[in-house]
Amino acid sequence: MKPELQDIRSQFPILNREVNGKKLIYFDNGATTQKPIGVIDAESQYYKELNSNVHRGVHFLSTQSTIAFENARKSVQQFINARSENEIIFTKGTTESINLVAQSFTSLLQKGDNIIVSRMEHHSNIVPWQLACKGRGLELRVAEITSDGLLDLQQLASIIDDRTKLIGIAHISNVLGTINPIKEIVAMAHSNNIPVLVDGAQSVAHLKIDVEDLDCDFFAFSAHKMYGSMGVGVLYGKEKWLEKMPPYQGGGEMIKNVSFDGTTFNELPFKFEAGTPNVAGTIALSEAIRFMQAIGIENIGKCEHELTNYALAKLTDMGNINLFGPIQNRSSVISFLLQNIHPYDAGTLLDKMGIALRTGTHCAEPLMKFFGINGTMRISFAAYNSIEEIDYFLESLHKVKQIFE
Repeated sequence: MKPELQDIRSQFPILNREVNGKKLIYFDNGATTQKPIGVIDAESQYYKELNSNVHRGVHFLSTQSTIAFENARKSVQQFINARSENEIIFTKGTTESINLVAQSFTSLLQKGDNIIVSRMEHHSNIVPWQLACKGRGLELRVAEITSDGLLDLQQLASIIDDRTKLIGIAHISNVLGTINPIKEIVAMAHSNNIPVLVDGAQSVAHLKIDVEDLDCDFFAFSAHKMYGSMGVGVLYGKEKWLEKMPPYQGGGEMIKNVSFDGTTFNELPFKFEAGTPNVAGTIALSEAIRFMQAIGIENIGKCEHELTNYALAKLTDMGNINLFGPIQNRSSVISFLLQNIHPYDAGTLLDKMGIALRTGTHCAEPLMKFFGINGTMRISFAAYNSIEEIDYFLESLHKVKQIFE
């Protein structure tokens, strides 16, 4: 049974505060979600009761910390339906997860090979590949999109050749809300023996993720986008690739033996986890997963879909608003522009009314250039948002328009 909205909201202390004398309306969930009290308490409790380094001690605190840390790995494995815990690598976030693959996987390639990413990618799924390509003499190719914000699958197929070695693609666009057909892309890629990396930063909190069903080779996401702590991320990778790839960083934990004559690397998943991890945040990720499972990911998605459709219809009726992204097959992200009003100016005024949203390029400058704009306003929803909040936002947006008339 799905919890009532008020029961969900009651778990988020920050939603009770005021901003500029107004009740906070938080519509910046695409940037980061707020944290339920269970997640906050889990992180606090770790430092109060367990604080110790993991994997490296025989004393009680270290043992208990290690058990809790590895239980979090098991929680993630089950949450995304990975085949093995060895396929779950803990990182600082989606960005580091992608950088890990970009640096490690491309070391297996030859000069002249190519990598494909799409026009709608976040900079975190563009820049790491640019750096790797420049350093290794590889080519970066761009899969284009249509005018309504969908991936052009025909064009994608046309740029694949026998030297294409990986496709990196966002599951959901952080600007357009477009839900890309990952299974279709993976099937296309695998028919050409090409692995696929999926940037799941914007999908993990909104869709049921099953990496076995998607059959992707890598899947990257961040805890803070799914009600967890900042500074914690996950890279899922198929064991066959992780075994082939060299370590991304060197240091403690990722080794078996070290001498000045050479080093033997640790087994998976520890081979890719150099140094002391964010133990508290990783343990808190288990609580974030429990929070989502208690509501039901399908229930979260259904509610967000209703909120998105409601907001889109109201924004369309308002007039003098440019909306970006597809009408169908989209997630709970809405990017728009008020005609003749700079998004920063509008965003600043809305902040005075207690509304938190995002303005700017959203780390997607190539996408902005495609549409011939310098940025947008963006609202994005989570499990705790409501129709009443959208109505207040729309009233406030109307006031902003009147100010500039």
